[in-house]
Amino acid sequence: QWYQRRVPDIVKVVESKGNNLFSVEEETGHVTLCSMPPKFRKNVWIKRGDFLIVESIKEGKKVTCEMVHILYPPQIQDLKSDHLWPARFNESEVTKPSDDVTKKSFTKYRSTKPVVSDDSEDSDDSLEENVNQRNRPVVYLSETDSESD
Repeated sequence: QWYQRRVPDIVKVVESKGNNLFSVEEETGHVTLCSMPPKFRKNVWIKRGDFLIVESIKEGKKVTCEMVHILYPPQIQDLKSDHLWPARFNESEVTKPSDDVTKKSFTKYRSTKPVVSDDSEDSDDSLEENVNQRNRPVVYLSETDSESD
């Protein structure tokens, strides 16, 4: 198997702290800092709620672990079928509050969105002027008689 048949240290990403550091929650519930090694930088995107396999760093005081592997849904299913998945993370994967928040904010946006009526006949009077573009003079080029010698 890809996890070498040893019990992996699985953590859940709580938040990004910047500078390739992430706040992660261990199986025990303890929150600590985890570093991203150079091989992952600029190659992967880690977001809140993702699961990682980490190795502990003995000499670290604040940063206590380093990412070894990023877990994707098929790998999580593998770990669950082999009974290596931490029980603490079972319910957190099923319910994702960020999805609920996104749906609520989208619904709120849809309900406050102004209704555009089709009563006007392609009138641009209701459009506001685009303030992002400067007023540029319009130059018309025309043929002159001097060219026809």
